[in-house]
Amino acid sequence: MTDYLLSFKPAIGLYGQHDPSAVLFEDGTPVFGVEEERYTRDKHATETFPDRAIQACLDHRELEITDLDRILLPYDPTLRSEIAAHYLTDAIRAPGLGRKLSALEHTLTTQLRSRFVPTRQIETRLESFGTPLPPIETIPHHRCHAASAFHPSGFDEGIVLTVDAKGEYDATVVWYADSIGLQRVRTYEHPNSLGLFFAAVTEFLGYRMFNGEGKVMGLAPYGDDNPEIESVLRSLIDTGVDYDVTDLTKRWGTGHGVETLENAFGRPRKESPGSFDQWEKDLAYTAQKLLEETVVDIAESAVERFDTATVALAGGVALNCKLNQRVRESPAIDEVFVQPVAHDAGLALGAGWSQQRPADVDRQTDVYLGPEYATDEIRSTLETNKIEYTEPDDLERYVAERLADGDLVGWFQGRMEMGPRALGARSILADPRTAASRDRVNRFVKHREEWRPFAPSMLESAAEEYLVDGRPSPFMIDADDVRPSKTDELEAVLHPADDSTRPQTVREDQHPRYHRLISEFADITGVPVVLNTSFNDHAEPIVRTPTQAIKDFYGMGLDVLVLEDIVVEKDVSAEKTPVERLAVTN
Repeated sequence: MTDYLLSFKPAIGLYGQHDPSAVLFEDGTPVFGVEEERYTRDKHATETFPDRAIQACLDHRELEITDLDRILLPYDPTLRSEIAAHYLTDAIRAPGLGRKLSALEHTLTTQLRSRFVPTRQIETRLESFGTPLPPIETIPHHRCHAASAFHPSGFDEGIVLTVDAKGEYDATVVWYADSIGLQRVRTYEHPNSLGLFFAAVTEFLGYRMFNGEGKVMGLAPYGDDNPEIESVLRSLIDTGVDYDVTDLTKRWGTGHGVETLENAFGRPRKESPGSFDQWEKDLAYTAQKLLEETVVDIAESAVERFDTATVALAGGVALNCKLNQRVRESPAIDEVFVQPVAHDAGLALGAGWSQQRPADVDRQTDVYLGPEYATDEIRSTLETNKIEYTEPDDLERYVAERLADGDLVGWFQGRMEMGPRALGARSILADPRTAASRDRVNRFVKHREEWRPFAPSMLESAAEEYLVDGRPSPFMIDADDVRPSKTDELEAVLHPADDSTRPQTVREDQHPRYHRLISEFADITGVPVVLNTSFNDHAEPIVRTPTQAIKDFYGMGLDVLVLEDIVVEKDVSAEKTPVERLAVTN
């Protein structure tokens, strides 16, 4: 009899604030997974219960919630009591008697709910799907991150680092893992949080916590060593294996940290992002440098202690691809696996895998777990809305020729990716060979800062030819340096400041049509690479449905839209754009 397990990450109450998601496991294997933001269309879907993601999981196998054998939640609220004193201290520090009393009441109520009725709020929400509910289990947050990193890594044993802002009470955890399971060997408790340290710098530079950290990482290579900035930061934090950042992170959120940075540097925070002066670039560079220094030291100390040379990473900080590169380049480390859904949305994957021995989990080779749409359904949507289309006999060759001619292509194929990276299912594609191509995508398609770099998708067989440390890298979660002899061929997908890139390598078995497209582009141009960025406009989630793709196509500077077997092109002479005629939002 088939065993069905639903694992989901809420973003309400005791279960965090952002990136809710759901994953359906069938006999221990994830068969469907999606983030709630793809339905709400609000990035990170903060303070949201994943109703639609849960329903999508059930619909994938035509299940009712009563058909499930178990439900897993990737938090154990009872563990919040480990830092109850910290929560009370934060409440006491609230300004004014009224706010102080309100904060104390909230803190005490939350602690009582965590201890005595940790799943009540979730059960109440789930009852709308039907009753009786299957058994509900809670699993510690960082254990779920660790399982998401190690179980599908293919490693027999190794070190696991889980690094984020905060779990129930922990911010960074070191694990030893083998084929049997996970052993926690060191815990850095909240508020000693590397995630919050980097978030404070992110907010100081005008971006927002949980959303702008990757932009600060991208800004960092434009900076230089600045002894004055480094001296100030080092006076506030200790780096390395025994790191301590609590002078910046002693209160939840970033307000205290930003105020401390303002006082230490004698300059106000940047009110909004945009152009950056050299000092601000140097600050990003220094923060990235100290983060890398710390995590690499933690990793090297752990592999030496346990006489291993493999490391797996998860947690929101593991989305920092330059950090991952530094860990991989350590002479003490031979292999690194980074969970591609490293942030909190990936907790739903980790919770499900945590119920198995690592040796029984298949190696993760892709993240195509989301919904897909048949060509017939897409054709019907286009015809209903009187949108002209064609169906080329050789789609991949036709699109490759358009890319080689400099056109910008929206590419919508197969099952949607889970996680923050578009990997050839919901992508925007362009010619990787010229800076003009990069600038067009930034300015007219993504509507974002022109200094931000893009990433390449390349044939896995070409990785060694183009990358200094060429190897399979299917998830666009790690940075690499491009060989000097090849930089002229990849100008649009290089970081302008250091000639690094964040590659996705593609094999035919991972995504056959995407592999064929890149192969055709290579046949035309001699370059087995395309520029690949996520199919979404600035500050919105990746598109999920054909209708969303069509709307973005007409709202962006794209030239061609490919929806499964169908090609749509813009009629610049039309009085009314097709997006204005779209009858339904899916």
